[in-house]
Amino acid sequence: MPGRDERTTKLLTRLVAAAGSAVWLALAPGVVAGAIPWWLTGWRVAAPAPMWGIRAVAVPLIIAAGFALLSGFADFAIDGLGTPAPLAPPRKLVVRHAYRYVRNPMYLAVASAVVGQALWLGHMSLVVYAAAAGLTMAAFARWVEEPELQERFGDEYTRYRRAVSGWLPRLHSWEGN
Repeated sequence: MPGRDERTTKLLTRLVAAAGSAVWLALAPGVVAGAIPWWLTGWRVAAPAPMWGIRAVAVPLIIAAGFALLSGFADFAIDGLGTPAPLAPPRKLVVRHAYRYVRNPMYLAVASAVVGQALWLGHMSLVVYAAAAGLTMAAFARWVEEPELQERFGDEYTRYRRAVSGWLPRLHSWEGN
């Protein structure tokens, strides 16, 4: 059983990671899924407004994206003892919750939030932007994050990467480790 000092250190590490994650949440996803879509649309519904059936799909998509994004940030602070920010990466490989189904749930959440906004507002510019942002995030994940994770976590990441797709969620939770 860990000693009191070790538990206190871990708690403080998690609190610092949570604070850093909150700042990164505002800076990265806040800009990509918030500020830029607002800049493109002013949050105004296009004329003619999308049909209510289409708009009804947007609401659960945006809510699910928000939940997945916040859950991912929490997982980095609680389980990974770090942040999604490159300057304060997790100390442990994060493979819980959504990460048991897909390796890049936060990127998928950001793109899904923008697609949800496109459906709600009826702006094709947001669909084009979501595609461009998604391709940018995929390139960053492939050419920057994956090599760094491989170097930092070695065989643990290799096993995880082989079992869990980067972009197409598994039907069943991966239980490896």
